[in-house]
Amino acid sequence: MQTRRAAMLSAVAAVTLSVISARTASAAPREAGRVRLTLPAPSGPYPVGTISLRLVDASRPDPWMTSQPYRELMIGIRYPARAAGAYPTAPQMLPGEAAGFAALNNFSDVPSDEVDWSATRTHAHEGAPVARNAGPYPVVCYSPGAGDPRSLGTTLCDDLASRGYVVVTLDHTYDATAVQFPGGRVESTVLPAEFAKAYPDLDRITALLRKALAVRVADTRFVLDALPGALPRELRGTLDLDRVGMFGQSAGGFTALQAMYDDPRIAAAAGLDGVLAYVQEDSTPGNLSTVAANGLDRPFLLIGKEGNDLGTVPSWDSLWRHSHGWHRGLTLRGAQHATYTDAEAVIPHIAHRLGLPRRTVVENIGTIAPRRAISAQRAYLAAFFDRWLRGRDDHGLFDGPSDRYPEARFFS
Repeated sequence: MQTRRAAMLSAVAAVTLSVISARTASAAPREAGRVRLTLPAPSGPYPVGTISLRLVDASRPDPWMTSQPYRELMIGIRYPARAAGAYPTAPQMLPGEAAGFAALNNFSDVPSDEVDWSATRTHAHEGAPVARNAGPYPVVCYSPGAGDPRSLGTTLCDDLASRGYVVVTLDHTYDATAVQFPGGRVESTVLPAEFAKAYPDLDRITALLRKALAVRVADTRFVLDALPGALPRELRGTLDLDRVGMFGQSAGGFTALQAMYDDPRIAAAAGLDGVLAYVQEDSTPGNLSTVAANGLDRPFLLIGKEGNDLGTVPSWDSLWRHSHGWHRGLTLRGAQHATYTDAEAVIPHIAHRLGLPRRTVVENIGTIAPRRAISAQRAYLAAFFDRWLRGRDDHGLFDGPSDRYPEARFFS
């Protein structure tokens, strides 16, 4: 959570003023001439279908909006499809989500208003029929980084779905930059304003981080509770909820591992460069989460940016020492924090189109070649879930260094 999280929090005063009005964002017109982006195609054998669902937890008042007596979420479901060509591809972000994302703009030195974020199409087809020949499929939940929308993990989520998983992506309302609900209503993040109220009191900042993580874990557990009854008829029987995994980037990785610690339904989890303590910098000791302090008895995978390992991230070291189940950890040489999001695919394109200097690319996604970074992430993530949700052989990928992925360096 270090680089983009710290940038978001330290720029709170300016950001809070720029965040869009929730009721007008979806009506913002497109501007001609802005950069339009593409995402890498999934690598698996299945085309991908997708639907979005609104879920309401009536048992829980919204922790960020105390006047609201229920918690309201949007989730996306990616799944293996068939005959998908006749169905339109889904946008990465709806207009209100795109406007909110552009307003917050966590990318360093990238002129976000020169990018048409709402124009990006995914490789998932809206409402395409399910490929039922190999189902029911294992389920993998995805949680994004602090302040990020669920759509910023599209490259990895679509790829897992194309390999035969149902991927459930979570938007944590009032945490994500902007969440657009059916009918066009948009709810924007409150995190910048909450941090502004807490700063510079370290105890209040720690309490805010604890609250944000607790809300995310509660969201995850509610989604697992709600899914069986919330699925539309065409997806019923497609999800194998006895085989559930979870992964996420930054705060989403923290969420995945803590949710697995708290909920036995999650059989395996992967954290992509997410610290497991209530701290602002990954290297800060103390304020450990319960998952880091007590460890796990089920399989987990940690993947970090260059420089993040057991010797530099105290919460990872604690998790490692206290865990008794299978676990592996690795870093990708040259990777940066946002390498594990769609930034890896889109930042080079933006930089090329707008003539941005190479230092802007490196600051956001490091020096690793994007094609290599995406290929390695996809391979290790799929191999991990294949092994622990499907019982498949990983062909030695987790035994040590691989000639196929020389960028990967395993934790000792």
